[in-house]
Amino acid sequence: MKTSFILGASALALLSAPAFAADCPIKLGGLAPLSAPGSVTGGEAMRDAMKIAVDDINAAGGLLGCPVELVVVDTEGLPERGAAVMERLITQDGVVAVGGGYHSSVGIAAKDVADGKGIPVVFAETWNDQITADRQKYIFRIAPLSSEVSKIYAQFAATIPEVKKVVILAENTDYGLPASEETKAGLEAAGIASSTFTVDIGTQDFSGIIERIRAESPDMIIQLLTGEATYNFTQQAAEAGMGPGDLPMTCDQAALESGAFWQNVPDGNLCFINAVGLPRALYNDKTNAFVAAYTSATGKSAAESYAMEAYDSIGILAAAITAAGSTEGDAIVTALENITYSGTLGEITFPVNSSNPPEAAGKTPNFWHQFPDPAVTMVQYQEPNQLAADAVVVFPERYKTGEAIISGQ
Repeated sequence: MKTSFILGASALALLSAPAFAADCPIKLGGLAPLSAPGSVTGGEAMRDAMKIAVDDINAAGGLLGCPVELVVVDTEGLPERGAAVMERLITQDGVVAVGGGYHSSVGIAAKDVADGKGIPVVFAETWNDQITADRQKYIFRIAPLSSEVSKIYAQFAATIPEVKKVVILAENTDYGLPASEETKAGLEAAGIASSTFTVDIGTQDFSGIIERIRAESPDMIIQLLTGEATYNFTQQAAEAGMGPGDLPMTCDQAALESGAFWQNVPDGNLCFINAVGLPRALYNDKTNAFVAAYTSATGKSAAESYAMEAYDSIGILAAAITAAGSTEGDAIVTALENITYSGTLGEITFPVNSSNPPEAAGKTPNFWHQFPDPAVTMVQYQEPNQLAADAVVVFPERYKTGEAIISGQ
């Protein structure tokens, strides 16, 4: 598959310089949670997507005359594990750059290791604003900012006239805690009251929390959980008469793996799901090609948003190495700062960078090395056992494919 990218002037200058010799094979690292308490569903999807990306790169001739080797490590969704495996990737496996990454807590811990050793990272699915807000030289992100996604949750809730009070259920992590605060602030600005409950990552029994939520008499539940825990909560809430068929409820992106979702959450119909990436009607050639390869390799009916992000995180690193003519960290960073990459998520750039810092760009620090405009939507399953590819986009208006079905109406 051909990789397309457009370079700015400073990156073009790199091409006129002699290329750094590369040791073959060129190794790229991949972060993914492949065991509990991490999101195994998400991690396996990201691993499969990154493998396809490397297969495509090698089929196109590799990088700098070398084949590419992918080294995927299991973060387990734990920050201490994330830091340890990042150290291993760099010092033992000899990777020149790293993609992937699912849990924000892992990203927060692992980024400092990579930046300290001058290894570029393009995070795929870590949302916490702080990952880019401290303006580290070697850290980039193509996932949306948590603060921007929280606005979508609040704005969507405000479109449902019956919603006057929301319960936010958040995991006690670097994703869940700031996201709950940001969502609460957005709801308050919309005139909607809210209460927040927190649980540990990987929680399985939600019976106690469900009774506490029931006592709040909410009009809507917003889940800020990751992975299989969201399956547990949604089904247990449904069995207690508080599921998505009883009142509006959001589910984690793990619900987009429709086979696993319906197996674990048979009463999950009408759940709203936050999805990142282009809606199916707007897929470009790269998206269509990846989805075809991914569904063929995995047997799934669609490619999840985090799979697309993982694929692009490796693809854009490869494009930057090609542009730089080097596997040296500073050269890759310069290429990334000047790149326009056509990926499954659309046209990816990092416009807030060393030559256009946040204060000059009129942006807050969290937009540093950040893909500024990923498509973020709310989709809804509107039939039992519906495939993720057929879920209806209900918000925002620019991407809408159908009307939301509001539970209880």
